[in-house]
Amino acid sequence: MKHADVIVIGAGVAGLTAARLLQEHGLTVIVLEARERVGGRVHTMRDGRVTDLGASWIHGVDGSPVAAAAEAFGMPAVEFTVGGFQPDSRPIAYYGPDGTRLSDAEAARFAADIHEVDAALAAVVAVSASDASYRDVTEQAFLRRGWDAERTQRVREYFEHRAEEQYGVQIEDLAAHGLDDDSIEGDEVVFPNGYDELPRGLAEDLDIRLGRIVTGVEWSDGVRVRTADEHFTADAAVLTVPVGVLKGGDLEISPPLPAVNAAALARLEMNAFEKVILRFPARFWDADVYAIRQQGPEGRWWHSWYDLTPLHDEPTLLTFAAGAAARGIRDWDDDRVVDAVMAQLRRLFGPEVPAPVSIHRTAWQDDPFARGSYAYMTVGSTTADHDDLATPIGGVLHIAGEATWTDDPATVPAAMLSGHRAAGRIIGRAIAIESLWTQV
Repeated sequence: MKHADVIVIGAGVAGLTAARLLQEHGLTVIVLEARERVGGRVHTMRDGRVTDLGASWIHGVDGSPVAAAAEAFGMPAVEFTVGGFQPDSRPIAYYGPDGTRLSDAEAARFAADIHEVDAALAAVVAVSASDASYRDVTEQAFLRRGWDAERTQRVREYFEHRAEEQYGVQIEDLAAHGLDDDSIEGDEVVFPNGYDELPRGLAEDLDIRLGRIVTGVEWSDGVRVRTADEHFTADAAVLTVPVGVLKGGDLEISPPLPAVNAAALARLEMNAFEKVILRFPARFWDADVYAIRQQGPEGRWWHSWYDLTPLHDEPTLLTFAAGAAARGIRDWDDDRVVDAVMAQLRRLFGPEVPAPVSIHRTAWQDDPFARGSYAYMTVGSTTADHDDLATPIGGVLHIAGEATWTDDPATVPAAMLSGHRAAGRIIGRAIAIESLWTQV
């Protein structure tokens, strides 16, 4: 039986952050990771190309610890400020329900309508019922505008798509407060060399045991962790597995989670959210746009495409299958997915649009160590559920990860900050997060 001061379960950004800070403060730390790699849902595929299959963006670099760490680790970045589903932050080509591109004036009026509803929405959400959905509060905001049906429907679609692209869930299944954190501070950036350079930098010099699937965690006056073949003991543990794994039943926590943690966990769910990356022999869309978006019923599943060409000088579009679309294509083969996406692109750009030379699609729903891309607040949840899930357990067990951070959940900064918080709680004093990268 192996003993450490702290066992960290999961080598994603939350676990690596906690482990690195704890080790820097003199504790012996063992990191147990089920996969044969570090990074968790920060995962970059390298097959002659560099493709981020999980996290892609820093959604706002101002004040972001992830942006500071990325700079310290020497990670080149490319500005790409539309990842937060903004309506007009950068050049976006909008196409109306008939497939015709909106004029600049028409697109500006559409964006202004969105901003008007957004400005009114905070007050509506603040007084919403505890069981209100994001659909409920947006509909109330629309009613107060007095617009005609066509104008309302266009903006309604935008809010539906924003819920799906931000949280991978249908708008009626997302809590009214589910997009309270939907704000971007500063430019957004992506990483042409791959986001996984961040976890690989954090993992340096740590004792990480790959391929260790944790099946049980026992906590009382210390912690006992078991895998299929090994047992570990520690004075404390940091548990960073995703919500989908915490709820999945394959990891036994004994005694069961206390009421405050369990109730919060019950109100959070993993989403259905997949990437579809298409590379083409030539660009057929305008070179001066960041994104292409279509309105109307044809855009129910495929409504937004993001131009990733600047990353590697290869014509590339990224689209997302979210919510019903992600579940709907789950059993489709690649050819069927390509046909569905290309039908919409050819509708907008003409039948001569070439077929992609390659496609890659993710399958986070079917990943046993994730069971989805990230967590969202179900109807009846409150923003406090994120922090409540991270309430220390028996003074020895700490839950961390993107779902446990209130201010900006479902992001890499949330994961990093939650790992930092867990480390500080174990050490018993404030720790400067900057020590993660100042030693580089």
